[in-house]
Amino acid sequence: MQRMHVFSFFLLLFAFACKHKEKAAEEETVAPDEVRTPVTVTNIETASLNDSVELNATSSYQQSNFIKASANGYLRSVNVKLGQMVHAGQTAFTLQTKEAHALGNTINNLDPSFHFSGIININAAASGYIQSLNHQVGDYVQDGEQLAVLADAKSFGFILNLPYELRPYVNPGKTLQIDLPDGSHVNGVVANILPNVDSVSQTQNVLIRVASSKTIPQNLIAKVRIVKSQRSNASSLPKGAVLTDESQANFWVMKMIDSVTAVKVPVMKGLETKDRVEILRPQFAATDKILLTGNYGLSDTAKVKIMKGEE
Repeated sequence: MQRMHVFSFFLLLFAFACKHKEKAAEEETVAPDEVRTPVTVTNIETASLNDSVELNATSSYQQSNFIKASANGYLRSVNVKLGQMVHAGQTAFTLQTKEAHALGNTINNLDPSFHFSGIININAAASGYIQSLNHQVGDYVQDGEQLAVLADAKSFGFILNLPYELRPYVNPGKTLQIDLPDGSHVNGVVANILPNVDSVSQTQNVLIRVASSKTIPQNLIAKVRIVKSQRSNASSLPKGAVLTDESQANFWVMKMIDSVTAVKVPVMKGLETKDRVEILRPQFAATDKILLTGNYGLSDTAKVKIMKGEE
């Protein structure tokens, strides 16, 4: 009886050992899948690339005209409003001279053929927007006194504070794209570059003239893109796909050679933009899968798992 118990014990121990061995074998089988690094992939893209810098530019009227009284007298009418567009030659004010206001109809009563009114029209000398009004109907003004300030429409443009190191990329007559805060764009032409540099910021003021049918307010801050270099039909990858060492002397990508293996491929990069890097060598095929995420710190040959929906 005792022998039967001992035999049963060893039989159970043997069965347990076999089961444990089978479980270990199963774990060994799935282990490689568990250590695969989850990644996403991308492909090489051929398109135009340009290396550019975005700078702020502020809209401004460079010249203001003053509408002034041409005689001593009283304002009979004000024909303009603040912010109104006024054209050259348009009557902005009418003024009755001091003498006509004092005499009234006395002279006309004495000689009706004289038609004396003493009314003087004061016209705008240039086209532009009324920036300020200094007087209203009934005010007494003196000869030469300022009645209104007119922003000359022809002097409108954007002032760009250009760092001096970017001066070689901006020349008079160059066309620049101006991005407005509302998402719209206008084209501008470099009109003037002031021949002085700010001693603190080391920037030059550049006047960019714009031709736009829409009204652009003064002191609006827009973005101007300065293109430093441009390349057409450049093969490029997203920046995240290109890896480098601490000294940033060597660059490489991780390329898939089968469904689960990625290998290190040294590359020579060219033009670099905000989000893409040009690949000069080697020449990748459009179907090559390059690791985009999960590639950092991988060994020369690494087992990876492409995330579902990212192939």
